[in-house]
This record gives sequence, structure tokens and C-alpha cells, in this order.
Amino acid sequence: MSRIRSVASSALGVHRRTLLAATGAVTLSAGVGYALRPTDSEAATTASPASVPDAAAEAPVGAPRKAPAALAPYTRGTTVASVATPTGSSGYRRLGDGPGWERVVRENLAAAKAGRENRRTALAAFVQLTDLHVIDAQHPLRLEYLRATDVHAWRPQEALTVPGAVALVERINALRGAPVTGAPLHFAMTTGDNTDNNCKSELEWFLTVMSGGRVTPNTGDPRHYEGVQNSGLKLYWQADDGVRDADKELGFPHIEGYLAAAIRELRSPGLNIPWYSTVGNHDAMPLGTYASHADSYLTDLAVGGKKLMNVPAADAKKLQDSLKQDKDPRGTVFKDFLKAHARSMRSVTPDESRAPFTPKEYIHAHLDPAHRGHGPVGHGYSTANLDAGTQYYSFRIADDVIGISLDTTDPGGHFAGSIGSAQFAWLDRTLRENKDSYAIVFSHHTSGTMDNLRRDPARPRERRVGGAEVLQLLGSHRNVLAWVNGHIHKNVITPHSGSGGRSFWEISTASHVDFPQLARIIEVVDNKDGTLSLFTTLIESSAPHRASFTDHSQTGLAALYRELSLNAPGASTKLAGQRKDRNTELVLKKG
Repeated sequence: MSRIRSVASSALGVHRRTLLAATGAVTLSAGVGYALRPTDSEAATTASPASVPDAAAEAPVGAPRKAPAALAPYTRGTTVASVATPTGSSGYRRLGDGPGWERVVRENLAAAKAGRENRRTALAAFVQLTDLHVIDAQHPLRLEYLRATDVHAWRPQEALTVPGAVALVERINALRGAPVTGAPLHFAMTTGDNTDNNCKSELEWFLTVMSGGRVTPNTGDPRHYEGVQNSGLKLYWQADDGVRDADKELGFPHIEGYLAAAIRELRSPGLNIPWYSTVGNHDAMPLGTYASHADSYLTDLAVGGKKLMNVPAADAKKLQDSLKQDKDPRGTVFKDFLKAHARSMRSVTPDESRAPFTPKEYIHAHLDPAHRGHGPVGHGYSTANLDAGTQYYSFRIADDVIGISLDTTDPGGHFAGSIGSAQFAWLDRTLRENKDSYAIVFSHHTSGTMDNLRRDPARPRERRVGGAEVLQLLGSHRNVLAWVNGHIHKNVITPHSGSGGRSFWEISTASHVDFPQLARIIEVVDNKDGTLSLFTTLIESSAPHRASFTDHSQTGLAALYRELSLNAPGASTKLAGQRKDRNTELVLKKG
């Protein structure tokens, strides 16, 4: 590896690299070999590195906040300090302040040497957000009625995803530095399933939450909510209604004015650091599973005036089985199911903003100047991605660290993932061409959920590559430190040993839609003893742990969002993972 320059020294010294970084991000490659200028998403050149403008060749990415005069650990607002903890063991449980989670040193891949805390130098620090699942809770294509056969199919908290996501942005903005080193945070990365229904309304809300602005999380009738929560159906929590629904029988409260508050306009400050975006299956396909963008029937239903809210349990089970068993990647069974239940649909207000978005529209939206925030332009994506029809790219995190964002969604359909052979070759080439830089790989899917090898309809002759083969490739490169992902909504950290002593960590982080609603800070440090450490620290949103049923403010709704997620019927109690999957020090040998 080349000589390391620490985050602290880079941020404290005012030099040309820092000035360039402060203006935006440098994308190394948009999946087609283009180099980009620091503040431009246009492809600059396809020539050799020697002919690339000096600014593009040298500028580090991720404009860091100004470092304090003396770096110090900063654990306030993290799960090291305190964690939302349930009280009571049955019924509807409340949340309160609980003790933090201690840090676990993991030596699976290298031994931790004494005295390293006095030698280490920070190389990079960033935040991972994953599986925000910003939800248009009134969307006509939602599958809430599957709750008739599976209680997990609908969550009582789904109308509050936007205030919940805003509160997470507020938490990140309040962090004065990284928890262990105190280094400035370079950037944030969202690792997919940023939206839930693959609809334009959700994409607009997500981008506004991340970059700042006003959001009204409502579609259809602008005056009131139209969905399952005011349907009168006992299958769903009727928060505003006195009806004794199934959730109230479990202790869920009656909250007067809940739905009016849930669709009220709110404001996001936007992240105060640069942020990048990685695509997930819910961003790529309707309902996260159907390769049916061109299906006019489903599109018409999405934007139209009819919504299915209730079906017999036996019918719900048949549809769910087709989803779980991967029997309907093109949505044919789903379409026939909807047609068979057309007479049971209820009237709602049509809304064009509920239309599905295509991969190109997803990138166009990221490139919209209205959603730039603290940058970079396109949040990793560029016009080169548009030209090539790709959604993967690489970027420079710091002087000696690069980031690589993969597209692990399978355009052939289904929620499991894979990558095409062209992307696989690009990944190998990018790692080889940057062998003197450490690499952190980002994706939505985990290695264990990349077993969907269905061909891309647009590239029917291209081989699909699964998780095991990607692991083998990453394990063959000495510069790979970590593979950071989500999808499984659970904290899991896994050591991987490759060939020739090469090794890296796979860091999978829980979602922000299911309890305990977490994101993760990752710090990369050089221990100056032949080892590196990756510090992982989980964070919650800024909302107070204790929710109030009468506080309908933006912050109050975010607190309620967390508490409802705790009490969602059938919610897993294992998503926080084990102690070794939470706040950690992950030790690695230097490559």
C-alpha cells in the first residue's frame, strides 16, 4: 500500500486536495471507465490516467467537516451511550432509556496488539444508512391484505417512515465526530431499499429527506388519508377509530388525530455531509420483486382510483407463496390475482405521482439539482450511468481509500440478488487498478442473499454471478477491507478469509423500518503495527426513546414510529444481532 495520510491531518491542513474535496465528489468510474471532475457528473474522459485532468486524478472524495483542534472520541447520541429499551414483558410495551452496548473486539482475522489505541491513525469515517423503506402507505399496489395469512405482511408504523427518516438525518447531523477517533465524518451511504413500492412519490420524499426541504408524505386526496388505517377493517390498526381491531386487542392505543398528523407537511434539514446512494430491490422493481415496469395494467392500477384492502386468507396465502417461492418474477400471477379481486377494490383518489420509476428515472432524480444538498452531484451516479444503462460506480473516500457501490438487484425479478458478468469484471478491474488504495465495497444484498441467477431481460446472454463467486473475487484482492450491505434487516458481521492470507469483513446492518431502527458509523484506522481496525458503532434516530400519544409534532411522530415498530405483531426480537454484530472493533492484517 502507498503511504497513508490520516483523516485528521487531511482535514486540519488546508491544501489543494481538501479544497477540491470541499466542492464535491470525484467519481472514479460509473461502471464504464469514465473519470469525472470534482463537481461534475458528466463523463470527462475515457483516455489513459496520464491524460486525466490533475484535479480529477488527485481530489479525495467526501468533503469532511472541519476537524476539531484535538480529535477525541464522541459517543453522545450513539448506542454506546444509551439504547431504547422496552419496559414490560407483554402487551403493548413502552420504550425508555437503557444502558448502551459495549464494544466487542473481534480477532477472527488478526490479533489485536497492545498499545494500538495510542498509535492508531484515522483513515476514513462514514455513516451507513440502509433499508429506510420510505413508504407511500396509501399506494394502490401495496400488499397489506397479505396480513390475512401472515401478520408480518403489514406494519402498524408504516405511515410514519418519513418523520422517522428525518429524525435519523437529524441524529447524523448532531454527531460532532466519529465515536472512537473523533475524526470528521466523510460521507453517508444508503445501501438500498431507500423506497418501498418503487413509486415516484416515495423517491421524491427520500431525496428530499436526504438533501433537505419540505415533504408532505401524502398522495391521493390532499385533504385526508385514504388507506387501510381508516378502512374500518379490523385486520389493521384503526388508530383514529374506536373500532376494536386486532392490534388494539394487543394493547395498541387509540390516538385521536393520528392520520391527519401522519400526512402533514414536515421539513428535513438534509444531511450536512455528502451522501451517496446504492440501489436495492425495492428501488429497482415494483414491490421489490416484480420485473414489470412495462406492464400497463399494473401501472394504471398504481396511479388509478381503486385499491384492494382485504381478501380471504386462503387467497392471500396463494399469492404469498408465489412470492416466497419465486414463482412469479414477471408479476403475471399478481396481475391475475388483482383482476380476480377487482370487485372487492375500494375507491381512492387517483394520483400520477404513484407511478413506478425506471432505473434511468432513478438516476435522473438523483442528478436533479434540486436534490443536490451537500453533494456530490448525482450522489455517486452520473450521466455515464445513464449512457451505459448501469447503476454501479466507484468513488474516492480519502487519499488511500476508495468506495465501490454495486448494483445487486436482478432485473429478471425476485427480491434475491446477483450481478451481471460485466459488472463482475468491472469490479475486478476497479480493484486491480486501485491496488494501492484500500477498498470498501457497498451493496444492498448480502453475500448469502445473492442466489438469484435469473437472466436480465435486457441482456439475455449475460451470465449472472452469485454471492459465493463475489466473495471469492473480493477475497483474492489484498486491498479489500469490508463489504458493507443490508437487505436482511439484521445486524450481522461476518469474517471472510480469502486466498494467500487475504481477508475482509462483511458488515450487514439492520433496517430503519423495523425495530430497533438503526444505522451504523464505520471508522477505518491504521494501528501502525501491521494491522488495521474497522470500528462499527450503531446509532438510533434523534427522537426521544419515550413516545407520547398526544405529541403529534415531527419529533413526536418519529418517537412513536420507533415504539410502534417494537410492538408490530410478529416483529422479530433478533434484528439487533448479537453483541459481536453491534458495536465492534474488527481487526485485520494489512494487505
